[in-house]
Amino acid sequence: MRNILIAAVVSLLLSMAGTPLAIRLFSRRGIGQNIREEGPSGHYDKRGTPTMGGTVIVIAALIGYFSAHLMTFFSATTEPPTVSALLVLFLMTGLGLVGFLDDFIKIYKQRSLGLRSGAKALGQLVVGAVFAVLCVQFPNAYDITPAETRLSFLRDFGPSIGLVGFTIWVLFIIVGFSNAVNLTDGLDGLASGATGVVLASYVLIGNWQLRNSCTAALGPNCYVVRDPLDLAVVAAAVLGALVGFLWWNAPPAKIFMGDTGSLALGGVIAGLAFTTRTQLLLVILAGLPVVITASVMIQVGFFKMTGKRVFRMAPLQHHFELKGWAETTIVVRFWLIAALCAASALGLFYLEWMPKQ
Repeated sequence: MRNILIAAVVSLLLSMAGTPLAIRLFSRRGIGQNIREEGPSGHYDKRGTPTMGGTVIVIAALIGYFSAHLMTFFSATTEPPTVSALLVLFLMTGLGLVGFLDDFIKIYKQRSLGLRSGAKALGQLVVGAVFAVLCVQFPNAYDITPAETRLSFLRDFGPSIGLVGFTIWVLFIIVGFSNAVNLTDGLDGLASGATGVVLASYVLIGNWQLRNSCTAALGPNCYVVRDPLDLAVVAAAVLGALVGFLWWNAPPAKIFMGDTGSLALGGVIAGLAFTTRTQLLLVILAGLPVVITASVMIQVGFFKMTGKRVFRMAPLQHHFELKGWAETTIVVRFWLIAALCAASALGLFYLEWMPKQ
């Protein structure tokens, strides 16, 4: 618990203090947001707002996590970083780097599109494939690896799908959720708040799995998770960094996270889903990004089949903008939806522990 608090507080303070520094630095260097011409007209006022704020989130989260372990180094009970946590941080940082390249190209070439879709997907696939292969290695003293080559909901279930099948599944989830958070990042503070409730949920899940670990006491509902406490520390570190960033990203945003932040955040929640053995639960836990992604798929698919649109504009948040909703109204209501999705997922997670009559 101490590590969780240290990681969250350090990353929060760093992000809170570091974001305004990044705003001034990016503003001086002309690192501002380009706006798509086909987007809502109300977004034109945001042109030139500093972007690539995701760099602050990633750096603050990394420093927060390692600071927590550095402080235990000087205590009687040393708690070194675990393999599971390092793999999730690798996934976050790797995808953040892909997003950074995408943002940099947008700014350098002064256009709304950065990396070509193929190059961007390739970067996501390479980082995801490395994560997939490594997370079924490194067994601990109980022969538990960071992930298993099986599907999971509240825990692993069913037979192994093999390393190849598991790698394909990992890539599907990682690419899907990193792009889902990217699509959610369309209004000030929307992606930050939606991802924050998911990370807060993983702090609770990691703690619950630690207290009911099969390595402590065998039981019918115990969890076979390699490093639940340290995964909660990772979630707390990223959450703290995100809250500090949201202080400046809330409407009207002083800075945007860019693809650097959205891809990194999508990666970290996907990584936590695999290492906590809650892959399919993430679909409910991160229900808002899933719904927003589905709106894009429905819009594109229906338009190709009929030449007509289901929504006035996709992703879904822009549909409500064009209906006349104020940006803050959309953001707050979508935050509420995100919180309800997270609460529903946590309810399901706890449900199997309720006394059975």
